[in-house]
Amino acid sequence: MDTLSYKTISANKSTVDKQWLLVDAEGQTLGRLASKVAKILRGKYKTNFTPHVDCGDNVIVINAEKIDMTGNKWDDKEYQRYTGYPGGQRSASAKEVLEKHPERIIENSVKGMLPKNKLGAELFRNLKVYAGAEHGQEAQKPKAINLNDYK
Repeated sequence: MDTLSYKTISANKSTVDKQWLLVDAEGQTLGRLASKVAKILRGKYKTNFTPHVDCGDNVIVINAEKIDMTGNKWDDKEYQRYTGYPGGQRSASAKEVLEKHPERIIENSVKGMLPKNKLGAELFRNLKVYAGAEHGQEAQKPKAINLNDYK
C-alpha cells in the first residue's frame, strides 16, 4: 500500500471553488442564521477547508427586515457605534436599527462571528445583505439554499 498518496490537500486561491449562494432570512432566528452564514463564508462546510485561505462561498442574504429574535431582544439589545468625534458614542435598540437599516443587524451579527484579522475582513466582503427580496446579483446566478439543511 502506497502511504505517500495520502497527502493532506491544502487549498489556495487558485484551487478554491467559490459559488454564489442565496439565503432567505424570512422567519429565521438571528444568531442561528448568522452562525451558519459565517461558517459558509469561512468554508467550513467544504472538504478542502484551509484555515488561512478564503475558501468559502459568496453569500447573498435577502429579506433582512423579516429576521426574528427571541425574547425581549428587540427592545433590550443595543447596537453601539462611534461617530469619530469626542462624546460621539451613539446607541440604538435593535428595533430602531431594523427601521433605519435592517441589513446592519445581520451584517453586525455575522461580522462578530468571523476572524478578527485581515482574512476576516476579506471574508466579510463576500457577504451581501438586502432588506427586501430583490438583490443586485442576478448576473452571478446564485443557488438558493435552505439553511435548515446545514448543521
